[in-house]
Amino acid sequence: MASNGNPTVNRLALIGIPMAIFVLGLKTLAWWLTGSVALLSDALESTVNVVAAFVAWGAIRYASRPADATHPFGHHKAEYVSAVIEGVLIVVAALLILQEAIPKLWAPKVLEQPALGLGVNFLAGVVNVVWATILIRAGRQHRSPALTADGHHIMADVVTSAGVLVGLILVVLTGYAILDPVMAILVAIHIVFQGWKIIMNSVNGLMDHAIESEEEAAIKQAIAVNADGSLGVHDLKTRRAGQAIFVEFHLVVPARMAVGDAHDICDRLEAAIEAVHQGAQVAIHVEPETEMAHGIKVKVEKAKA
Repeated sequence: MASNGNPTVNRLALIGIPMAIFVLGLKTLAWWLTGSVALLSDALESTVNVVAAFVAWGAIRYASRPADATHPFGHHKAEYVSAVIEGVLIVVAALLILQEAIPKLWAPKVLEQPALGLGVNFLAGVVNVVWATILIRAGRQHRSPALTADGHHIMADVVTSAGVLVGLILVVLTGYAILDPVMAILVAIHIVFQGWKIIMNSVNGLMDHAIESEEEAAIKQAIAVNADGSLGVHDLKTRRAGQAIFVEFHLVVPARMAVGDAHDICDRLEAAIEAVHQGAQVAIHVEPETEMAHGIKVKVEKAKA
């Protein structure tokens, strides 16, 4: 049975669906009013936003499921799959834009009702700026790859829309209709670049990429302050999977230390690490000082007061 997961992340992912549909409607209206292939390219990218919003919502719900017999470490990586799919969809959108824009280079079309169409597209851009900012901040705060990827994609859409608006204003001012398909092609190139970045960032997550150096430093500090009674740690390893962080290391204790005392140290360390990274999943291997280390032994020094 699925758990509720992070309610803020789930709610934002769900709200993202009607938001994407609303923006798509505005951009489609702008294209219909003007007949601009550049605005059509902008609308096509927003079509991807709608699909991506559904995929992100589904992935976040699936990723929030608790661990089970077949997925003992949880379902967190589903968010990375969502982000990869979004990146692929972005590239597909770029190909569709090129298919529409390239033929127009030889037969550019004069814009119809440009002022009204550009005004509608500008409104869509403002909505996207606000929404993308909310998603990126929430994605970083709650460590949600799906929300972060969605936010960056929408922010890239904002850049695209701004470029389209500037290009079409130049079309109106200069009368050079060919600038319309040229701008659409530039939009497609920009979209491919953004899609590639999203795919590569998501692949890093699927490959058990270590957490950020600042986050790891905070964990080391928590260990240093709360490892009283032990002789040090070694083989500290971390990885991120969606909203979850996994931490493991070997804890060296005196050979004659009682099991209960070693367990108390582990409990203290786990609580300290979880205080630094809420929800972190910690695995500690305890070994006596007489045991040969399984890796390079690194004693964690206490921070000076």
